[in-house]
Amino acid sequence: MLKQILIKLPRKLQKSDLLDSSGSDSGNHTSNSGNGVQCTNIGNGISSRLSDVKRVSSAVFPASIMVGVEAVEPYLSFTDVSILQKQSLFISKLNLCCEVSDFSDPDKTSAEQDLKHQTLIELVDFVSTGSAKFNEPAIAAMCKMCAVNLFRVFPPKYRSNSISGEVEDEEPMFDPSWSNLQLVYDLLLGFITYSSLDAKVAKKYVDHSFISRLLDLFDSEDPRERDCLKTILHRIYGKLMVHRPFVRKAVSNIIYRFVFETERHNGIAELLEIFGSIISGFAVPLKEEHKMFLWKALIPLHKPKLVGVYHQQLTFCVVQFIDKDPKLADSVIKGLLKYWPVTNSQKELMFISELEEVLEMTSMAEFLRIMVPLFRRIAFCLNSSHYQVAERTHLLWNNEHILNLVTHNRQVIFPLIFPALERNSENHWNQAVLNLTQSIKKMLCEMDEELVLACRQKMEEENSQSSEATEKRKLIWERLETAANVIPPAACPDLYVITIKRFRGTGFQAYVSATP
Repeated sequence: MLKQILIKLPRKLQKSDLLDSSGSDSGNHTSNSGNGVQCTNIGNGISSRLSDVKRVSSAVFPASIMVGVEAVEPYLSFTDVSILQKQSLFISKLNLCCEVSDFSDPDKTSAEQDLKHQTLIELVDFVSTGSAKFNEPAIAAMCKMCAVNLFRVFPPKYRSNSISGEVEDEEPMFDPSWSNLQLVYDLLLGFITYSSLDAKVAKKYVDHSFISRLLDLFDSEDPRERDCLKTILHRIYGKLMVHRPFVRKAVSNIIYRFVFETERHNGIAELLEIFGSIISGFAVPLKEEHKMFLWKALIPLHKPKLVGVYHQQLTFCVVQFIDKDPKLADSVIKGLLKYWPVTNSQKELMFISELEEVLEMTSMAEFLRIMVPLFRRIAFCLNSSHYQVAERTHLLWNNEHILNLVTHNRQVIFPLIFPALERNSENHWNQAVLNLTQSIKKMLCEMDEELVLACRQKMEEENSQSSEATEKRKLIWERLETAANVIPPAACPDLYVITIKRFRGTGFQAYVSATP
């Protein structure tokens, strides 16, 4: 009986039904008025955008996060609302900016793009004044907005490498949507560096996926974007310490892919610049993980042809490692010798400059391990036909620390470099190199004249032995030609075959003993 009475009572409308009915009634009312067509279109546009924002908001914030968050119209100014409503307006404006604008056509501008740009400016000013409160809903909305606007797939790279593989002189490509991207980056930087930001809550949204996609943006061809990313990633590394191992591992993977697979990436210099400051903060003794980064990532970065783009940052990172652990100088120099360029003179000049910086920080014990292969390479560089390479190598002797290392180990080093200096004196074409060679020879004589005379005598003996070997080889060829003319192969096939086999297998001495 009671149920029948309750059924007949009028049902109370839900809140959503009231909103829908009021919206439809207002829409019908305006559509029936003859003079309200323009207001109708504007009202419909605003209501549609509000509905989009509500859908995004409901997707970003679960019900547990949205508790206590009062919806405020995002088109209001921060000065037009009370202090209690500013936080809700801040979140509403962040949700409004989740719509991505199309800047592919520079002549195409719309009211939505202008509205978004103005809203981003308001958000940047609001955060910079310190009025924002980054509670969990605000952090979630901020990360969502940054992800929607920043994380994107770059267009294919149509520009191909030049013949030498160096593209430093190419004009940079600028993103047409940079006016909005810059504001989003400023907003993200302000969020990460906010003094009252709770790192424990922030790490839930600035997670491994967020950081990984942020690292993908370093491949942007716009240098302005890479510069912003460099600052932001460095701040994330300092603020969210729990993500530090992941950042190091992710950057290592980027370097591995660049060195061993693609040899194409636009942001290696910026990543190395970040790591330069990170390495300077490593505690000593260095962890094995950090040493592996040097051996498997930084040293192989000397291999690509485009090393000139990031060589300055790479050298700084390597020097920082040696400063932390001088025993690493041995492995660094071995790595340089392994990847030493043979045909690229400009790259060779970079290696010589880096070698000088490394040797300045090398102790005597480490120098003893690598001085023989090192000065064999230096001897080749002294004789280089490229005058800049030869000249730069001669200037190594102007470094006091290197000269001190050479002085203490002259018994081993002089015999390695003296023949190269003598060949320069006799054959090199460049007068500046000749003058430098004479200066170094004079310096060596002042250092140890007896050793220089011994080296000269040994070199003369080697030259004499070489001349005798040349004459002997010439005589053997003459005897071979004579034997070939006098004895036809068909007349004595066995002797002919034995002679050739022994000639090929064991050299000229074997041929002579086999020839009657």
